[in-house]
Amino acid sequence: MTPFRSYALPCALGALTVALTGCLGGGGGSSSDIEDPAALSIAVLSSSPDQVTGNSVLLGVEGDVDLTEQQVAELELWVNDQKTEPTRVTRRNGRIEVLIPGLSEGENRIELHHTERGPLDSMAVSAFPETGPIFSGPQQYPFVCTTVSEWDKQPLVDTNGDTGFPVFEGGTQIGLSRDCSVEPFVTFVYRTTGGSYQPLPGDGTRPADMASTTLTDGREVDFVVRWERGTLNRFLYSFATLATLGDAADAAATDNWNGRLLFQFEGGVAIGHTQGRVSGRALAPEVLGKGYAVIYSSGTRTNAHYNLQVGGETALMVKEHFIKRFGVPDYTVAIGGSGGGIQQYVYSQNHPDLLDAGVPQYAYPDMVTQTIHIGDCELLEHYMDVTDRNNARWQTTENRSLLVGLNATDDYPDPFADAKTMLGYATAPGMSECIPAWRGLTPLVMNPMFGQVANQAQMEPAGVMEQVNWTHYDDLRNIYGVDAQGNPRTLFDNVGVQYGLDALTSNEISPEEFLKLNSQVGGWKQPEDMVQEGFPFIGTIADVMNDPTKFDPWSRRNMLLSPDGIAPAPRTEGDLLAIRAAYESGMVFDGQLNIPVIEWRHYLEEVLDMHNSHQSFSARQRIRNKMGHSDNQVIWFTDTRPTDTSDPARPRPREEFDHTWLALEVLHEWLENIEQNPDQTIAENKPAAAVDSCFETQGDLIASGTDVWDGIIDNDPEGLCTSQFPTYTTSRMEAGGPIEGSIFKCTLKPISTALNDGTYGSWVPDTAEITQLNAIFPEGVCNYNEPDQGRPQN
Repeated sequence: MTPFRSYALPCALGALTVALTGCLGGGGGSSSDIEDPAALSIAVLSSSPDQVTGNSVLLGVEGDVDLTEQQVAELELWVNDQKTEPTRVTRRNGRIEVLIPGLSEGENRIELHHTERGPLDSMAVSAFPETGPIFSGPQQYPFVCTTVSEWDKQPLVDTNGDTGFPVFEGGTQIGLSRDCSVEPFVTFVYRTTGGSYQPLPGDGTRPADMASTTLTDGREVDFVVRWERGTLNRFLYSFATLATLGDAADAAATDNWNGRLLFQFEGGVAIGHTQGRVSGRALAPEVLGKGYAVIYSSGTRTNAHYNLQVGGETALMVKEHFIKRFGVPDYTVAIGGSGGGIQQYVYSQNHPDLLDAGVPQYAYPDMVTQTIHIGDCELLEHYMDVTDRNNARWQTTENRSLLVGLNATDDYPDPFADAKTMLGYATAPGMSECIPAWRGLTPLVMNPMFGQVANQAQMEPAGVMEQVNWTHYDDLRNIYGVDAQGNPRTLFDNVGVQYGLDALTSNEISPEEFLKLNSQVGGWKQPEDMVQEGFPFIGTIADVMNDPTKFDPWSRRNMLLSPDGIAPAPRTEGDLLAIRAAYESGMVFDGQLNIPVIEWRHYLEEVLDMHNSHQSFSARQRIRNKMGHSDNQVIWFTDTRPTDTSDPARPRPREEFDHTWLALEVLHEWLENIEQNPDQTIAENKPAAAVDSCFETQGDLIASGTDVWDGIIDNDPEGLCTSQFPTYTTSRMEAGGPIEGSIFKCTLKPISTALNDGTYGSWVPDTAEITQLNAIFPEGVCNYNEPDQGRPQN
């Protein structure tokens, strides 16, 4: 294992002045006297001083003077009382950047000295291994390596214990790896005229099918990419930059770099215990071809894990090591869809210096607050299919939205409708978004028995993966904590939630239906009490034919239901300590947004895709709640409604225009304005194109302006985009909750209060109905005018 590593690059010369002369050449006057050495200072450029990883750090030598090479010769850098020689020295962005080695794990002291006047400035830095962690706490084990399946690279042997991933040499096992590290390696690829990447020939010849590309400065160059890969914080990282034919692997040439750094985040849902994968987005040609550098990590791809504390830590490390390799970028912008968009919101809140701007694509505000209403999906679908199966109301597809809030349509039949009917359950001709989009997410979040990752069968000793608690709560046990029995604390809570309240007050369901629903809907068992899932998650249709109880698309076996069908079913109570920790750790996006973002969403409501539209406005409301305005967030929608739904399993969307790349151009102008006008706010620096908008499929503008989304989070008349793109709700909004959707455990009010404050609209319950309400809600009902019980009080 090599947790500390130095970068060997050109211009690794023996003295600071020689480095400057050799790397920069000529320049400057002949005077070697520094008028005021005391005005000089040093600062860490590659990371926060208390979050350095590896044995090197990039420093900036700054001050009021423009030093010549001769004057620099009067300066020395010391690390832990030892004079050190820089690995690389460059001039960039009006300062001298110096990469120095020699750090030790733990606390280090760095000093800037003048050869005659002694120490000028000093600072403390804290260094951590490149394997991590920095601040995320004890790392997750067992941890499955993917360096072999992804890159055909054996991980380094790093343990004498009996738990880890097998490491081979020449077909013989030589040990085990716990942290899955590999030495960094560089390859060169080129973009073909056919639109693919191919390895660059090693003999230096130019392939006949090599594409050319035009940089942002207008130059046309060969599309050659230097692709560096390795491991940081145990995850797979990638640095991609344009190169030129003949570049050496260790050259890290920057001639074709436009100074802009793009961090590519990606989505998915997973529970950890794996190193993950690197996708083709690590070589995004749309931006590489313009001269952007692209950085990527499997640790910032949420189909490896959803611990965004670990993800944020990984992002910081990846950017740090890019800067140490290439220098400080002009700015860092992010793109990424779904979980890749979530990361932009969460990291901008938790790590303000990581990103300068972002394009969250079809995003959510965060992941953890999605579990609030998605945990309701199967409870409500089960209620309509099973518990209240004789109620014809739920056999009309669109009526299911009265409870789940999400879109429901007959255009897409429930794939298990025939099976449900055959087994005596109810169904509807179509389905709600709960079924194609969210089915299986509750088991993934809550059921410790439901989960696995690629390559886990190779782990040693045999059976070690059977010990894994496959829940989101265990994945974040360092944040949520554990109870007295050692079980991870949980977030899901539906105590006091009045499902279908809005449907009641709008007379779309009767008081009798409302009372039965809330009496019998139930809740979820705690993870330690859950059992393995049934079909369609586990098993086959043949299993169901032999034993109909194996049919369980709702995860009924893990629900809290009424013991006799008459007594109220228990609800689930979340842990206040876990909820508070979710807020305090920043896993909840609470609305602090100090960077410009253009959130782009391709409109997917009609195909029941999980990336539903209200999420953009949930984020907007949180931003307004926190900051008093949402001027830093711009929302763009593009119409992607399908033209052919004759095959529900494969709807044919129109070929839509991807506005991500236009958003990057607008953000570039926005960031330039910010740099030129630092005394103005982010909003005051907005370019004309940075405005709420909606677009036709091929990219043509439908409408833009400050009012185009009116009517979603306010009571104003519908804006032009609002009317064009219908937005749906959630189960908690249908229960009276706010659009921001960030209340895990609602504050409760007595039934007597609810009866008198207008909660039930025109319904005036009689004595028997009041008795039922008190039996269903003995602790009271949700008061959404008050904050979450677990929200930390400022």
